[in-house]
This record gives sequence, C-alpha cells and structure tokens, in this order.
Amino acid sequence: MDRLSTILSESLETLKTLLTMHDLDQCRAKYIGKSGLITALMQELKNLPIDEKKEFGAKVNQIKAQFEQAWFNQKELILAKELENKLNNESIDVTLSGRNSALGSLHPISITLSKMLNIFSGLGFDIADGPEIETDYYNFKALNIPDHHPARAMQDTFYTETSNVLRTHTSPIQIRYAQKHKPPIKVIAPGRVYRVDMDATHSPMFHQLEGLWIDKGINFANLKGVIIHFLRLFFANDDLQVRFRASFFPFTEPSAEVDILSKNGKWLEILGCGMVHPNVLRNMGIDSEEYSGFAFGMGIDRFAMLKYNINDLRLMFENDLDFLRQFQGMSGALL
Repeated sequence: MDRLSTILSESLETLKTLLTMHDLDQCRAKYIGKSGLITALMQELKNLPIDEKKEFGAKVNQIKAQFEQAWFNQKELILAKELENKLNNESIDVTLSGRNSALGSLHPISITLSKMLNIFSGLGFDIADGPEIETDYYNFKALNIPDHHPARAMQDTFYTETSNVLRTHTSPIQIRYAQKHKPPIKVIAPGRVYRVDMDATHSPMFHQLEGLWIDKGINFANLKGVIIHFLRLFFANDDLQVRFRASFFPFTEPSAEVDILSKNGKWLEILGCGMVHPNVLRNMGIDSEEYSGFAFGMGIDRFAMLKYNINDLRLMFENDLDFLRQFQGMSGALL
C-alpha cells in the first residue's frame, strides 16, 4: 500500500511540471500505458492472498482514477495556455483581399451515372428505385438463388439482426417493379449495394446499375444490340470491340459475360447479362410461355474507373479535394 501511495504522489507531482502535450502523453504512457507503473500493479494481484486482492485492486483503481483526473486537468491548462499564446502572437490583416471561393464539381460516380441514365433513357428505359435493406425473398429466392448458393455465405453478404440483408445487387428492384407493372417492361435500376469485400478494386459499398426488358419476342439478339449500343456510346467509340462469353448466373439462362477490347489489346470484363430465367419470370407474376426478356448488370464505379483511368477504387470514397478537382467542369451529358 505504501508503494501505491508513493507512485500516486510521484505521478501527480510530475504532471504539475509538464508544459506540452507531448510531455503529457509521455507521462500518461509511463503510468497508465500498456506497460505503465500503475498498470503493472494490477499484475501483482495474482500473487496476493485472496483476502487482500479486493482491497488492493480497489486501491489501484482509485489511484488510476485520480491520475486520469489530474492528467485531464493538466491537459486543459496546457491547451488553454497554447490558445492564449496563439491569440497573443497571431494577427489577421483585415485589409488584405479575400480569397476566391473554389467552385465545386460533380463526383466522378455522379458523372458516370448521369451518362448511363442519359443513354438508357434515350433507349426508352424507365428508372426505378427500391429499399437498400431487403428481405431474403427479394434478394435471393425470387432471383432463383437457392439456399445453398455461395452468394448467401456470410463472407459475401451483410445480414441484419432480423435476418434481412443489405442488398447485394439492385436486382430486387426489378422484381418489385415487375410485380407492379404488366409487360412490356423496360426499366433500369441504379443504386448502392453492399458486399463484404474491400481492396483497391472492391468496396463494401459500391454502386450498380441493372437493366430489364420483358416483352413478347425479346431474344438474345435484342440483348446484344442494346449492350453494344450502350458501350459504344458510353466510351465514345463507334468501333469499340465487344465480345460475349458464355457464363452462369442463377437468374438468367443463357448467361454471358461481356468484354471490351482495351487500347493495349487486352480484353476487359465489363458486365454480366442473360435471358431472364423462366423461374424468375414466374416469381414476377409473368407468364414465361408468353413473354421473354433479358437482364444485365454493371458496376457504376468500375465504369467510372475505366472511363477516367482511375486505378484505385478507394479514391472514390476518400473525398480528397485534389482528386475531385480533376473532374471540375465535367457533366453527365454525352458529348
């Protein structure tokens, strides 16, 4: 107990002599840091008889609380003194000319989305929206994703306490829209989506745009025509080379991945698409014998990166002004 009192007296006297925040932080680490003197006292509890542990532990906690209060009081004194010195030594020349206010700019994702909406609106697509917190039915089951599908795994999907999910794609918007509208249906669904992923090319929250066209006689040729037309307009390249590769998605059959030929001669995967699966049409309340349709989905953030040569997705969300100023004066209008 004598040692406890000695450490407390020593620490309080030391605090009174400190004049800078750096010294104050060093003092805090010395006494209550991970290896601090007061912290180390708690390690001695295991060596004490059981009947002494309670009293000793309470005393150590009391000393720690006294130190923290004294540390906080000294911090307030130091900050007040620093502010006083700053006010006494700094001045503002009110006769100087004011600084011009910098103009703001649209975010590259906003610019990219605007371009996309302009193109698809020109092709006659309506725009739909929906909830970001979705039920299991609309996010998975209605889209022909069975219970055992990997997309349901916890490492891919954010689940809520009520067993709902943060939507992993904007496809649920299409289901909701189709249940309320009779064919012909021609709609795009942009919005935020969420998946458990984070690196230079992935974010736990990102932006997606999906499209749906359902009518009598819709076929894969219609799908190819819309996709190729969109890509060539978006990238302002009438000769853009586009290829379709066979793929698999639970909600489309047949399904395809779409690639574009980059300037360096390499193919880049750009989006997924396919003919709407009959099971999905039935979940929409649409007769799959009478109607057919196609759907497609693309990452808005990825399109922005390709359009503006951005090599790290995280730049989109850091709000760095030097990065954002590069897009000043740009708009979503098609040139």
